[in-house]
Amino acid sequence: MNNPFIPIIANEIKARSEQVISAIHLLDEGNTVPFIARYRKEVTGSLDDSQLRQLEHRLGYLRELEERRQIILKSIEEQGKLNTQLASNINLAISKTELEDLYLPYKPKRHTRGKLALEAGLEPLADSLWSDPQQHPEQLASDYVDTDKGVLDSKAALDGARYILMERFAQDAGLLTKVRQYLWKNAHLVAKVIEGKEQEGAKFRDYFDHHEPIASVPSHRVLAMLRGRNEGWLQLGLNADLQSSSTLVEQTVKMSRGEQIIVDHLNLRLHNAPADSWRTAVVNWTWRLKIFPHLETELMNTVRERAEEEAIQVFARNVQDLLMAAPAGMRVTMGLDPGLRTGVKVAVVDATGKLVATDTIYPHTGQAAKAAASVAALCIKYQIELVAIGNGTASRETARFYDQLQKDYPEVTAPKVIVSEAGASVYSASELASLEFSHLDVAIRGAVSIARRLQDPLAELVKIDPKSIGVGQYQHDVSQSQLAKKLDTVVEDCVNAVGVDLNTASVPLLTRVAGLTKMMAQNIVNWRDEHGRFQNRQQLLTVNRLGPKSFEQCAGFLRINHGDNPLDASTVHPETYPVVQHILAVTEKSLQDIMGNTCALRNLHAENFITARFGVPTISDILKELEKPGRDPRPEFKTVTFIEGVETINDLLVGMTLEGTVTNVTNFGAFVDVGVHQDGLVHISSLADKFVDDPHKIVKTGDVVRVKVVTIDLQRKRIALTMRLSD
Repeated sequence: MNNPFIPIIANEIKARSEQVISAIHLLDEGNTVPFIARYRKEVTGSLDDSQLRQLEHRLGYLRELEERRQIILKSIEEQGKLNTQLASNINLAISKTELEDLYLPYKPKRHTRGKLALEAGLEPLADSLWSDPQQHPEQLASDYVDTDKGVLDSKAALDGARYILMERFAQDAGLLTKVRQYLWKNAHLVAKVIEGKEQEGAKFRDYFDHHEPIASVPSHRVLAMLRGRNEGWLQLGLNADLQSSSTLVEQTVKMSRGEQIIVDHLNLRLHNAPADSWRTAVVNWTWRLKIFPHLETELMNTVRERAEEEAIQVFARNVQDLLMAAPAGMRVTMGLDPGLRTGVKVAVVDATGKLVATDTIYPHTGQAAKAAASVAALCIKYQIELVAIGNGTASRETARFYDQLQKDYPEVTAPKVIVSEAGASVYSASELASLEFSHLDVAIRGAVSIARRLQDPLAELVKIDPKSIGVGQYQHDVSQSQLAKKLDTVVEDCVNAVGVDLNTASVPLLTRVAGLTKMMAQNIVNWRDEHGRFQNRQQLLTVNRLGPKSFEQCAGFLRINHGDNPLDASTVHPETYPVVQHILAVTEKSLQDIMGNTCALRNLHAENFITARFGVPTISDILKELEKPGRDPRPEFKTVTFIEGVETINDLLVGMTLEGTVTNVTNFGAFVDVGVHQDGLVHISSLADKFVDDPHKIVKTGDVVRVKVVTIDLQRKRIALTMRLSD
């Protein structure tokens, strides 16, 4: 990679050039972002995972740019048109748009009207009229009439000359840059309803006659308008500019701002000379037929890409919050997947997540007593500690059934928790679920998933395509490949931030660990099946296809509880075990004595244990981990309590204060489940008693919040909420 790009990345991620160079070397050597972020801080100057992800993404873009640059240079050189200045401009380009603008005049073209006019010998006519407007166009053009070349009359000659100049000017990189900058600053995105579609497209009525600056239109509105267009209800376009009087032409001539930019750039002077009308038409054609359509398409794509990128970021943050939600922990849990006519599916999983019992009950079809007896028997037999109830259809009815059950059976004390079902049905019908529970009905698998995601959301949700979790903003309207790539990195970062129990983790969970492939993950599970528990991390090297490099990347993120070495249950990497041994020798304490002993560790200073390989950042991390070994970075588990009697949108009243769970956070606010089967929206302006520029700074997916009902729209099934309870 060329050195000029290093400062660009350094500036963007707010780092020094040497940090960027070191990080690139580590990535090129096959190291993963989680590994570099945690275990190579000395090398990168402590770049964090978000900086490294940004660097990785930008590095890919710039390398693609460099590849394209070399192709363009070679193409122009082969045409014999590469000069020193052009080569310099191409080498200095730092964006694909700038590069393609420079290449435009030299790009092989199909037979355009301008090219046909060139072949007909009309270029001298074009140049002559453009440079000397005192000539009379029709008289001069008559000399170029040639029926053999397709120039039938003077008008055809003049039109051909216009096409030549129009295409030449439309390929001027400097002009394109000026017009692009003007449009980005001033143009409006305009939406109009297609005539006759008002009724069918009513849900897009907010955009039937809408316009706002493209530079500031929020991503959710862009995606909404694009969806309206794609579904056939809206027309979208750019409003380029208003008519304005030109200072360089007679005041009676009105010229658009776009045309004025062309006039200024070309240093054109118009003074009612014989050819000025023709030259003005050239400018008009250049703007109307070439530059504006080209840049309108380009800028619409830019707006769409920007909106998609922002929507993907929103989705990624929500998925991260959901994956990092508080786990209830290893407690015996019953999962209830609610249903009315089809019954409520029941699954009991033990403290390790192993399925131990299933049932189907029908409490909502006249068999409540029988259903209660069955559930109570399971609760007593397996000493159920938590009951997870899916939040789908019949959720509140099932919750009410369980409340009554507890009154009838006082010995059943396990609290109930409403759990998001998002993606549970996807998992139930997946190949993975078929392999895991081939003997189970698809519906029962959903109950298992609901129970397990209460125990450990991360471990269960990694089994589901993150796009199916349902916390996105216009997720089906964005680039699916980019969305998948971004969400994969989020899942990977979450898994490695929490760590994985090597002896209980599933193949999907192990696959997300830094350095492990799906095949390696399967081989780890196969090893467990054959040999039993892993007793130490070194045994990973005996797993088929898991070599030293993979071991280096994954070992620090895999935990072995109650194994040969207590360090194997921590984030301390095996490569730094000698450092710990040195700390033990200096303090004259055993590992068991020092782990978790704040008093013993408080007076130790990282700089006293520096080695040739490991510096203060790594030693500091080791000391922190020894103080709180295996600490889970996720928050403490909390549950939400829904108000009795408020079960549908019809039960809501304006001014009612409720407790709910944040299900989705967007750029315009947060959606909250208050237990009525229809999430309410807390607009960004109602999130706090202060100005909020980013909802994610106030709430995140999974948060338990208190809200007040502001408005209820029964027809559109919309609920407006506020977290400003004093309003």
